[in-house]
Amino acid sequence: MKARTGRIITDHSEIETPVFMPVGTSGAVKAVENRELEEMDCRIILGNSYHLYLRPGTEILKKAGGIHSFMNWKKSLLTDSGGFQVFSMTSLKKVSDEGVVFTSHLDGSKHIFTPEKVIDIERSIGSDILMPLDECLPYPSDRKIVEKSIRRTAEWERRCKTAFDGSGQYYKHRQYMFSINQGSTFKDLRKQSIETLNELETDGNAIGGLAVGEKSGERYEIVDFCTDYMTADKPRYLMGVGTPLDILECVERGVDMFDCVMPTRNARHGRLFTTYGELNMKNAKYADDFRFADDECRTYTSENFSLSYIRHLFMSKEIIAMQLASIHNLGFYLYLMKKIREAIIENRFLKFKKEFTEKYSSKLR
Repeated sequence: MKARTGRIITDHSEIETPVFMPVGTSGAVKAVENRELEEMDCRIILGNSYHLYLRPGTEILKKAGGIHSFMNWKKSLLTDSGGFQVFSMTSLKKVSDEGVVFTSHLDGSKHIFTPEKVIDIERSIGSDILMPLDECLPYPSDRKIVEKSIRRTAEWERRCKTAFDGSGQYYKHRQYMFSINQGSTFKDLRKQSIETLNELETDGNAIGGLAVGEKSGERYEIVDFCTDYMTADKPRYLMGVGTPLDILECVERGVDMFDCVMPTRNARHGRLFTTYGELNMKNAKYADDFRFADDECRTYTSENFSLSYIRHLFMSKEIIAMQLASIHNLGFYLYLMKKIREAIIENRFLKFKKEFTEKYSSKLR
């Protein structure tokens, strides 16, 4: 069992780990105000370099004084490189050792992401933690393709580190850079990727290229394998994961940081995360259910609005339904992380995981 607690300290906040980072793709967490995040004691969110580069653009962000000033966010922010979005474009990109040429989804204009340009973009954004350009492959991928990919990723990340070390900050706060290992589900290639990237001595390390179609058991096995080789005294970040049960499994395997669009995306479709499992608010059985959403997880929604009322808002297509559901789901995720940290500190994590999983899977509501 490798579950652990820790602290990540940036110039904007002190972050207790394990931590979940709400996703604010374009400089906003969908349907949730910054003050609501602050009330949840959220200390770090995630932004997307690809989207922020295209709109509003780095020149606007520089004029604004960086992303924190632009969006009035006083805590920490991590940016991914935008590589995942580019690699999801299939026919709209061209990859070479130099970088990635892609077509904007907004206006069809042509752009290139090189490792050096990505670092400059993230410097311009002003995020506290920067992610380098890496190549994220679909699942499954042929071994020979993965072998070529991890070599390219290693070279790209080496260039990112050189650019990072050789560039100055646009703003007054310090920035940090992580690495991202790849290798699909090939353990020996994951090990090769990790050991090569460890030589860069970045400020933290991430596991990329998972939650892209592989079975959950295979994902957990690869995570468990990777954390054995990732630097022990630096944060370990599993990108794009996941469900509450995913988080519990991967905390047990030594992961410190998580992000996922699921809490807010599912909320907009009327699905609430609770300690009783995920509830579909469009289900007719909640029409006259006047209980609160969750007796244990205390969020703004849980304490103030019944299941019946939340369902009514969704069925009436009231915009506030998505807002309240998003607040609730993020509150639930941050509550879960707090309980995980407490359980680890009190040396009862496995007991907590077992009890939570049994209750969450019971579908009592």
